[in-house]
Amino acid sequence: MAKGILTKRERDVFELLIINKSTKDIAEELNISEKTVRNHISNVMQKLGVNGRAGAVVELLKLQELSL
Repeated sequence: MAKGILTKRERDVFELLIINKSTKDIAEELNISEKTVRNHISNVMQKLGVNGRAGAVVELLKLQELSL
């Protein structure tokens, strides 16, 4: 997959996720609902064909979509 598979908002969510923020923390920080946070995470997992947030993070790091 080409670089740039994440929307701006998905990237925002995952950047907070990798610094160990909870769904609630992310929702508050981005001023969106917890459901919206979960939807962004689900959409990314579906795009990548992975199960779970950890799998999505690993794939995004491999694809250099995220960095630690």
